[in-house]
Amino acid sequence: MGKVLIIDDEKQILGLLSRIIGLEGYDVFQASTCRAGLKQLEQQTPEVILCDVCLPDGSGVELVRELKKLRPHSEVILLTAHGNIPDGVQAIKNGAFDYITKGDDNNKILPLIAKAMEKATAAYRQEKATASPVGRQYSFDTIVGKSPAIQEAIALARKVAQTDVPVLLTGETGTGKEVFAQSIHQHSSRSGKAFVAINCSSFSRDLLESEMFGHKAGAFTGALKETKGLFEEADNGTIFLDEIGEMAFDLQAKLLRILETGEFIKIGDTRPVKVNVRVIAATNRDLSKEIAEGHFREDLFYRLSVFQIHLPPLRERSEDIPLHVKAFVTALSAKMGKEIKTISPDYINLLKKYTWKGNVRELRNMVERSLIIADGDVLTPDSLPLNIQQPNAAANDAYAGFDLSGVEKMHIQKVLKYTNGNKTETSRLLGIGLTTLYRKIEEYGL
Repeated sequence: MGKVLIIDDEKQILGLLSRIIGLEGYDVFQASTCRAGLKQLEQQTPEVILCDVCLPDGSGVELVRELKKLRPHSEVILLTAHGNIPDGVQAIKNGAFDYITKGDDNNKILPLIAKAMEKATAAYRQEKATASPVGRQYSFDTIVGKSPAIQEAIALARKVAQTDVPVLLTGETGTGKEVFAQSIHQHSSRSGKAFVAINCSSFSRDLLESEMFGHKAGAFTGALKETKGLFEEADNGTIFLDEIGEMAFDLQAKLLRILETGEFIKIGDTRPVKVNVRVIAATNRDLSKEIAEGHFREDLFYRLSVFQIHLPPLRERSEDIPLHVKAFVTALSAKMGKEIKTISPDYINLLKKYTWKGNVRELRNMVERSLIIADGDVLTPDSLPLNIQQPNAAANDAYAGFDLSGVEKMHIQKVLKYTNGNKTETSRLLGIGLTTLYRKIEEYGL
């Protein structure tokens, strides 16, 4: 449904609003001061912000300016115990979406959030869709790899980029399918237009339909105005449908119609909308198997796979691992303010022997972890997890006396320090759930 940040120093109101808004399906974040609210915006991108006017360290009316500077497309709704016209006028001038009085306007909060959410979501989506061309950072020349398998995939992508036919990218998770999609777009005649990406596995069936095709006002509860879908946003450009194998079977028919006629019908409408969009789809599933099991339309598969490119897993091109490591070290060390002068050959050899289930994405995370752990200017094997340093460590008596919990505690401490205490980012880097991280923090007394 979207994210909502609530800034209020009254714990009772903060808890009550969080519960009410959370029950509506929104992700809710809390802050009790101006400073804490601004800190939250450094870590989160809420579409809607509910902010009290009177806060311990400042005025909510003035805070609106700062909130809008950090998140221009987020909508701010100000709450006050004692409303007055001058404050309301100034709040709107500062960029607030609305200004309401606590108690008197309680019944307005949820509908107001829905309106603000719709406006903010459209603005964020429009920003992404109408951004300037994807940029030279997405280019076949910048795709890392010299192995025959990846070079063959690049050669095929270069050829198909000059055409306007649909492309189906296949391969395991983390092999770089979106990078290839963006590079194809960048080298096509549509490069000056929008590139819009959507992950089909991230939405329920109904939400995915609304995101892709848009809806008319009143089409369903909460549809307060007509909204463009991503196909309209991508008109004359390219749309990238990631995880296409996750799309609901009946929704596939609507996609097939676009591929065949260039038309679709919005939810709640009767008139067709005409678009000119190139479709690039990607999947990590075996679509032939999905067709046999009745989960994927055979006719859609043939329309999507006019030109199919398979991206090889990293374990089948281990000779490319040193190139990827070097590229990641260069990019990430600058971001972290570290200088790595040497990458140990033993470090590279261990990475080559490892089976990369998450492919290039997993390798990037591993290099990032190593940079966090490394104390000097050399990347050595001891910055890698034990399961990579010693694949058979469980059977190795040399490790029998090590205190694993102590190693784990020290590692979590290092990552927390690196992220400045950001639990969400820490859990991502560690590859564990947020709940698990909180449990570990409590267990180790961190």
